Amino acid sequence: MDLQRLRSHRLRSHRLTAPAASVADAAAHMLAVQAQDFWGGRWALASRTRRDPTVRDVDAVFDDGSLVRSWTMRGTLHLIPAADLRWVLAATGERQWRQAASVRRAIGLDDAEIDRAETLLRAALAGGGRLTRAEAFDVLAAGGIDPGGGRGLQVLFALSVRGAIVQGPVVHRTAGVTREQYLVLMEEWVGDAAAPADPVAELFARYIIGHGPARAADFAWWSGLPVTVARQAASHADPRVREIEEGLYTATEQPRPSPGTSSVFALPTYEEYVISYADRSAAGQDDVLRVVMAGGNGMVRPVILADGEVVGTWKHSRAVGRHRDAPVAELFDGRGPAASTLAEALGRYSRFIAG
Repeated sequence: MDLQRLRSHRLRSHRLTAPAASVADAAAHMLAVQAQDFWGGRWALASRTRRDPTVRDVDAVFDDGSLVRSWTMRGTLHLIPAADLRWVLAATGERQWRQAASVRRAIGLDDAEIDRAETLLRAALAGGGRLTRAEAFDVLAAGGIDPGGGRGLQVLFALSVRGAIVQGPVVHRTAGVTREQYLVLMEEWVGDAAAPADPVAELFARYIIGHGPARAADFAWWSGLPVTVARQAASHADPRVREIEEGLYTATEQPRPSPGTSSVFALPTYEEYVISYADRSAAGQDDVLRVVMAGGNGMVRPVILADGEVVGTWKHSRAVGRHRDAPVAELFDGRGPAASTLAEALGRYSRFIAG
């Protein structure tokens, strides 16, 4: 598939040129959206939704229990529909747990201490309780478990991939942008939902639907599963997915592009369109991707996307009193879109964050 067609297909799969009817629909389509930065994950969903939802609109989907945040894959926080969390963790949780074993050993956190931490937090959260991260760390400290030195965060990670706790409703603020979620018990916040017979095969199909065209190696990177497992998942016949070239898969039915939708987007840090592939060359040239992922510390800058290509980065403060300031774009030489089109893309973000 040539580059132009690949980008066009991915823009539709990502619901950028074919936005979803609601935030919940966008989340269900994407399945999991990377969200170490809570604001970024929420803007990623709003970018894929019609009628310019605001941050408050997205927060409402967390508050009603439809959407949660957890470590779903690769040891990384993602936004995910609550109905999908259990079966996704069935596919990825054990691998995430094993891969974090060296971190737990380095900070002196053994299984017995994690079990004690679970007992403490379950007692504090039972019956509809909610805790901020700081409050959860206070509970641990009061129970004799030191949350310092990264230990508290590793406890939350461990209990999340075990399926004990989840980040659910938003901690609302009287001023500025909401930044945090309450920890809640997973069994009280996430209802039982039908699990697929083969969670890994389902994960592959849902990845292709929300990110295709893509290959098994791309799915392996995104899911954190071994390439051999990814290839096996790709080999399972699924009517929702088809192979269009050798080893290249796409959804059987793609969303239809919406008339009048812009081809220019201001997208968040850790944007799925850029990072969710082993081969990211379709998103931009090497020199561009080096700037977007500068520093070698895992950070990925917010990007300006034009016709499926990264043409610049942008920045904006979420600090109280500054979140209403205009975002600032930094375009790469010779790659920028028309000024009016760029202004509209940044304006859509401004309406989201100020809402």
